[in-house]
Amino acid sequence: MNTQPEENNGKKHAIISYITIFGTIIAMILNSEKKDPFASFHIRQALGLMLGFLALGYPVGFFNSWMVSSAFYLFFFILWIFGFIGALQGQMNLVPILGPFFQKLFKSI
Repeated sequence: MNTQPEENNGKKHAIISYITIFGTIIAMILNSEKKDPFASFHIRQALGLMLGFLALGYPVGFFNSWMVSSAFYLFFFILWIFGFIGALQGQMNLVPILGPFFQKLFKSI
């Protein structure tokens, strides 16, 4: 019998949510039955980062400047690292700049 505390499951779902868009979808499914506030917070952050990266990555790719595309990738990587480390440490820190927007946009998750 595998009985893990709810806190551990919420942290596990939060960490899974940062591992590609598929991890975010899996975390949403795992968290859908009994919503954990910690997991929901990080799922919203990760979903916003993943969708923002996918939506803006294609247009940024049209720039012929490596500086523009490199800055874009570095920006999203730093935001991803910030969110992922917060999930690992069990903290509910908003991702800089975009975090409050993600929480409002995906408040139903």
